Amino acid sequence: MNKKSGWEYFTSCFTENYTNFEGRARRAEYWNFYLFNTLISLLVGAVSGGIAAAIGIEAFVYVGYIYSLIAFLPSLAVTVRRLHDTNKSGWWYLIIFTIIGIVVLFVFLVIEGDQGPNDYGPDPKQSNDPFDEV
Repeated sequence: MNKKSGWEYFTSCFTENYTNFEGRARRAEYWNFYLFNTLISLLVGAVSGGIAAAIGIEAFVYVGYIYSLIAFLPSLAVTVRRLHDTNKSGWWYLIIFTIIGIVVLFVFLVIEGDQGPNDYGPDPKQSNDPFDEV
């Protein structure tokens, strides 16, 4: 099977996996989604803020908020699928609302997923993907 680019991982979260909370997401999918999502958020914010300042129409600032709303569900879904890859329930995401939970969640998101099938599905890891080599 051919290797996905970072952009393909990102776009798959906005297309076929927009609200897919089932199955597993490997590290490459998760971190590429967050990389591109952050870059696009910064770009949208800078452009909309620049336009708002240049022409004096504050409504353009809301474009960034609209993008954030659009990206919320795929962001949540890919995080839940990433937790599934480490054989953790998606409910573990709620630990982020505690101080120590941020660190715990980060560890869950960076560790390698389970090899082979687990409670949430088959192993999504493809051999020879440099994003998941440790």
